[in-house]
Amino acid sequence: MKTIAIIDDDIYIGDMLEDLLHREGYATLRAYSGTEALYLLSQHKPDLALLDLMLPGLSGEEVLPHIQGIPVLVLSAKADVAGKVDLLLAGAADYITKPFEPKELLARIVVAMRKGQAARSGQLAYQGLCLDLNARQLTAQGQPIKLTKTEFAILKQLLQDPEKPISKSALLENIALDTPDCTESSLKQHVSNLRKKLRDATGENYIEAVWGIGFKLG
Repeated sequence: MKTIAIIDDDIYIGDMLEDLLHREGYATLRAYSGTEALYLLSQHKPDLALLDLMLPGLSGEEVLPHIQGIPVLVLSAKADVAGKVDLLLAGAADYITKPFEPKELLARIVVAMRKGQAARSGQLAYQGLCLDLNARQLTAQGQPIKLTKTEFAILKQLLQDPEKPISKSALLENIALDTPDCTESSLKQHVSNLRKKLRDATGENYIEAVWGIGFKLG
């Protein structure tokens, strides 16, 4: 049975979510503040977290960076686009504005869990691309492609959440441990080289530049 952590100080909404998830066969955990959420997640490893932003103590924005290894769906009444983009770039799997339709929430939960499970399996896949994290090998539409260490790290980040843009600064920060020699000035060239390898092998442009933000798969 999959377990979902509900992190929300609104008891009515939390009870509604818990009832909805139980009827769909999920187990649930509850936390009512940011501090309580961190303690809860230090003791348990749910399959997904539903995170409100306006929490007592630590806010949802402060809690998010501490949630590692599981997808996080942000539930918030805040609807500004800039805030959504910042949270998605900070690592949220999805952002759902309150009020929301239960069927849509359940569908997004399924999609987020599916992506999280694929990442934990040691392979990341998207539209003919398959990146084996253990063997550090890439196949594109069945063809093996040799990647440099930096190209592998970049593609790994892009495949974490396909079709969602990642900023250049976030990309550099996330690949720093794997490839510390990559700089802001060289990142564009590494992405260009990776895009060319994928295009030469498949005839398709997998990597798109997102004006004012960074890059995404598409």
